[in-house]
Amino acid sequence: MATQSIATQAPARRRQAGWLVPAGLIFVSLIPVIFGSLRMAELTGGAPVTPANARFFASPIPVMVHIPAAILYSLLGAFQFVPGLRRGRSGRTAWHRAAGVVLIPAGLLVALSGLWMAAFYDLPQGDGPALFILRLIFGTAMLASIILGVRALARRRYQHHGAWMTRAYAIGIAAGTQALVSIPWMVLAGQPGEAGRALLMGAGWVINVAVAEYAIRRRRLGAAPAAPRRPQQMRQQR
Repeated sequence: MATQSIATQAPARRRQAGWLVPAGLIFVSLIPVIFGSLRMAELTGGAPVTPANARFFASPIPVMVHIPAAILYSLLGAFQFVPGLRRGRSGRTAWHRAAGVVLIPAGLLVALSGLWMAAFYDLPQGDGPALFILRLIFGTAMLASIILGVRALARRRYQHHGAWMTRAYAIGIAAGTQALVSIPWMVLAGQPGEAGRALLMGAGWVINVAVAEYAIRRRRLGAAPAAPRRPQQMRQQR
């Protein structure tokens, strides 16, 4: 009886653990989701124009594309990391594919609108050339990762597809990590200057990419087939 109880509890624990990652990703995404929603309300509600939002009122379409796409991409994308929704019964894999059909264009919109805003909006106060270059680098990296992920999917290279999409998602939700990194700095040292802001924003991107590469490596090692045992080793075990 005890053995049966342990055997039935183990899958339940694995299922619960499988939801920890998406829960963490949604938590990281909450800050940009909240501030993005407030920005949308500001633009659609006729808020007064200030130096901080003048560039958005002057050209609202890119930011009004970027924010909803980023909210959808960050929240829905978190569920793509639930193991039970990636594999198993056909209904689960069908959900993963259906979500991917939504997430791929959403991710492309996030990357393209982000690059457009970085290139054509006036630099906000506190930004500088270093952060401008970082935005272009990581925005291009996100766009390239999605394209390479789609290419790998078309070639049925599913492991490569997952790796590239993981990298794209890590870059796409970096705003949450950047906020978490910046808050302690602002509490302890005040508002950062151009160099400090570039450092904090860059740290957010680098942290996310590093975590993504770690997850990709773990997934790859877990999927690697076990090496066949040599006949001599088998005889020794006998």
